[in-house]
Amino acid sequence: MKPELVLVGPMMPHVMEALDEDFIVHRLWETSDRDALLAKAAPRARAIGTNGHLGASAALIDALPKLEIIGCYGVGTDSIDLDHAAARNVIVTNTPDVLNDDVANMAIALLLATSRRICEGDRYVRSGKWLKSNMALTRSIRNRKMGILGLGRIGKNIAEKAAVFGMEISYHGRSKQDDVPYRFFDNLVEMAQDSDYLVAICPGGEATNKIVNRAVMEALGPEGTLINVARGSVVDEPELVSALQDGRLGAAGLDVFEEEPKVPKALLAMDQVVLQPHAASATVETRHAMGDLVVKNLRAHFAGQAVLTPVR
Repeated sequence: MKPELVLVGPMMPHVMEALDEDFIVHRLWETSDRDALLAKAAPRARAIGTNGHLGASAALIDALPKLEIIGCYGVGTDSIDLDHAAARNVIVTNTPDVLNDDVANMAIALLLATSRRICEGDRYVRSGKWLKSNMALTRSIRNRKMGILGLGRIGKNIAEKAAVFGMEISYHGRSKQDDVPYRFFDNLVEMAQDSDYLVAICPGGEATNKIVNRAVMEALGPEGTLINVARGSVVDEPELVSALQDGRLGAAGLDVFEEEPKVPKALLAMDQVVLQPHAASATVETRHAMGDLVVKNLRAHFAGQAVLTPVR
């Protein structure tokens, strides 16, 4: 008998095909009665397939007493109850590294789009305004200061790419890292004061909830720019809107939001803001690799081998 798996939401077609080949798959998002489906799967389901947005709550974990492993499509696990999974001896895997490059590229793209006002320039040309006058000058990023909130795998990738553009890099995190050449700030407000651009790429969750608050934004200042490719929860969104409206913050490049896919209406009208639909890892190549890694982790576990990318 194939092992049984509860799939919380859809994945790429090639992933679905691979899962159907190896598992009896219970598609939770397709049912109108989740409780009935979980009750049916409970005696035999040994795995959950999910993503960083849908996650796996304690209630979902407890609904499956035979559960052994949760395979997460994505690097963020703040929507998975990791402590409860650990208490149940349930393995949790995610898909790190394969998305580092594209997420870092999105951060750099937002950096360039905000500093050079690329989206505004596109609208300027399309509207015919260029026929009447030249657009206002934009800003160079060379010799400007970038502060990175969260110098993990992706943060380091962003730093390396930004250094190519001649930027000066600093970072803030839980602790100083002795193997990097960048300046460490143990105080986020102080780093923001010292930065022209603040890039958030820290994990979500309770520890970082609204860590980019009013004080941080005001420290970044009217000439500063916030780039968020982390989680919407790490930024105090109402304060962000207010700071941009009042000119206390200069600009923002945002790939993530507090209540996705809902975006504050005020942001939609701001020329100094560049918006993306949580698409930093959304390339064909990266999403394909992420899906492959979900399948490889599940296959390894049920073959009696160590998983490739355990979260804990």
